[in-house]
Amino acid sequence: MKLATLKDGSRDGQLVVVSRDLSTAHYATGIASKLQQVLDDWNFLSPQLQDLYETLNLGKARHAFPFDPKQCMAPLPRAYQWADGSAYINHVELVRLARNSTVPDNYYTEPLMYQGGSDDFIGPCDDVMVPDEAYGIDFEAEVAVITGDVAMTSTPEQALDGIRLLMLANDVSLRHLIPDELAKGFGFFQSKPATAFSPVAVTLDELGGAWDAGRLHLTIQSQWNGRTVGMCDAGKEMTFHFGQLIAHICKTRNVRAGSIVGSGTVSNRGVEKDGKKDWPKGYSCIAEKRAIETIQDGKPSTDYMKFGDTIRIEMKGKDGLSVFGAIDQKIAAR
Repeated sequence: MKLATLKDGSRDGQLVVVSRDLSTAHYATGIASKLQQVLDDWNFLSPQLQDLYETLNLGKARHAFPFDPKQCMAPLPRAYQWADGSAYINHVELVRLARNSTVPDNYYTEPLMYQGGSDDFIGPCDDVMVPDEAYGIDFEAEVAVITGDVAMTSTPEQALDGIRLLMLANDVSLRHLIPDELAKGFGFFQSKPATAFSPVAVTLDELGGAWDAGRLHLTIQSQWNGRTVGMCDAGKEMTFHFGQLIAHICKTRNVRAGSIVGSGTVSNRGVEKDGKKDWPKGYSCIAEKRAIETIQDGKPSTDYMKFGDTIRIEMKGKDGLSVFGAIDQKIAAR
């Protein structure tokens, strides 16, 4: 099934069930008003939502209405936890190579991860508000999961059973603030403003064979100012699958229902072409494009985003239809 949260003037919005083709929706009020309620009592409430979803898809829901992504908040507007990994080692390798730095051995055996702000997510069509262009504004196209309860010391296989929903993310980064923050040794903070998520979150059964062993084998599309800059395969080159990412958190603590875990920037390896390395699938963040330019030409030539720029992030299924709806945002001055 597909779930979304509509703006209603409150912090947590109103839960709706959305049709498979994203054309119509139906309030879930008679079952649950907020997504967190469903996550807290998944085994009891999700079958009821599934019944409503099937009725909606058959065109038999009496109070269905047109679905408008512009009216959406993040599917889970605020969460108990937002932990973002760096599951694509190719991204790390490119950034390190551009700095003439090697990748530590343990980066290949355990994922990088930071804990971001989860109290103020933004909707898929909300403006990305930034105080200053000089901060180095960048988008990051990612896949994310919402979990149920996952116990401390769970294995990656056990952690996979805790995944309830999938969605897309734009994990905005302020690149020029990052170096000073990392130099302090405590990680990202001011350099990671509010994250945006796709209009809908979907259950694993909606993905069919595209979901396999903790990886989503579909293409994540990134359009910057209307131009396609990334068509990256989210599955094949994901070094650490979502079970491993969740288990990484569970090493020393429980993960509770309503936690969100991100994949990090989706990244694909380059290929040799006419004696030169090329990246035909593009990029899912500007920092990676700048790293590629530095490797090829000795310096970056692509600037970061400016006020008025737009970013659209979307993923389509094998049938060509949008799976999660699109993140479609503008960069704006705060």
